[in-house]
Amino acid sequence: MTATPAPTVLWPAPHASGAVDATVHVPGSKSVTNRALVLAALAAEPGWLRRPLRSRDTLLMASALRAMGVGIEETVSSASVMSSVSSLSPQATGAGGGPVGREESGEAWRVIPSGLHGPAAVDVGNAGTVMRFLPPVATLVDGPVRFDGDPRSYERPLGGVIGALRALGARVDDNGRGALPMTVHGNGALLGGPVEIDASSSSQFVSALLLSAPRFNHGVQVRHTGRTLPSMPHIRMTVDMLRQAGAKVDTPESGGEPNVWRVTPGALLGTDLTIEPDLSNAQPFLAAALVTGGRVVIPDWPAHTTQPGDRLREIFTEMGGSCELTDQGLVFTGSGRIRGIDVDLGEVGELTPGVAAVAALADSPSTLRGVAHLRLHETDRLAALTKEINELGGDVAETADGLRVNPRPLHGGTFHTYDDHRMATAGAVLGLAVPDVGIENVATTAKTLPDFPDLWTGMLGL
Repeated sequence: MTATPAPTVLWPAPHASGAVDATVHVPGSKSVTNRALVLAALAAEPGWLRRPLRSRDTLLMASALRAMGVGIEETVSSASVMSSVSSLSPQATGAGGGPVGREESGEAWRVIPSGLHGPAAVDVGNAGTVMRFLPPVATLVDGPVRFDGDPRSYERPLGGVIGALRALGARVDDNGRGALPMTVHGNGALLGGPVEIDASSSSQFVSALLLSAPRFNHGVQVRHTGRTLPSMPHIRMTVDMLRQAGAKVDTPESGGEPNVWRVTPGALLGTDLTIEPDLSNAQPFLAAALVTGGRVVIPDWPAHTTQPGDRLREIFTEMGGSCELTDQGLVFTGSGRIRGIDVDLGEVGELTPGVAAVAALADSPSTLRGVAHLRLHETDRLAALTKEINELGGDVAETADGLRVNPRPLHGGTFHTYDDHRMATAGAVLGLAVPDVGIENVATTAKTLPDFPDLWTGMLGL
């Protein structure tokens, strides 16, 4: 007899009964944490990461580096902490004006570089940073490194990294797929030098080569040959972090050739880095203030940062809110009105799901442009957003490079996430204004924002 499939468990997205008023402590940046782990693993001396993000993506990165011989020790001070992550992170303690999430964390990771060795097996999950940043590291391993991951990871672009590594002298076995699963046969070093790459499907292709380049015999010169390069802030983040670790990097912004990045070979320093809050993960909480006409404070919002999420201040202000950087952090206030927007999100594509959700609740149409590459992310985000918002009664249409959103009255229903963390948080934003929205697999938010449901209900005082 065939077993009856288990019914899908839905998370009832909380419906806001009034204006939100809360302080939400957002955990550390995934993008910064995973770059910092790679740089620390390749350094010439031990380093520290303080207040790192503990999420699926960062734990996969740490596990992979450990498998290749890197020491990563986790410590936590006896200081009182508040979090929503795990035994090494805070518990949400209140809302309705009280703090939610991490107020201060004594957690730190000490990264101890050592001779990289194999054989090793790496589970990338569905983490773009792991599947793209670590194959160049694996070329420096003494032995084979096998890469595998979730089924969706097989469909995500990786051919640019594989082809570039081969051009730089690496041996990679992928059975001609240009994708996972694959094996990198490291021999303890890589020649390096000049390489051309089409990174139009992901800026991570460029970052992947730059992060390991100080350890290549001849460094690297990466020339992007494709069309518009998406998510440039993430490349700037990579360059800034390399320079903090002592690397010499020439970029187009520093007077170099357009679309060319050069990294000189040399030793990396062991740094002591405190991880910024993940500004992109602050998006749903800021959206809550906009949607409910309320107020949300995000502590420790940096005055200067390369994180793409900083653009939220501009985007959500244009959509009807206002913000101010104070001693408390970023104070964002909704006006009670949501305006439509015409915006190019090419450099900040990860913000698209949240912007689309808010746009569906606006009083005028929106056009979101420059994000064709989102069809190759954790899921096809453009198709997923169109389908899920429209099934709640919306009017969203895909364009060649984005979405056109015409607001209509929405109704309850199931909002599918496709194992995509940003789809889940977008559904939660819609649920604030639309009763009876059920989020399928809200647990997928653990990819970058552990215990999101607790943070969300805490913000609402539930």
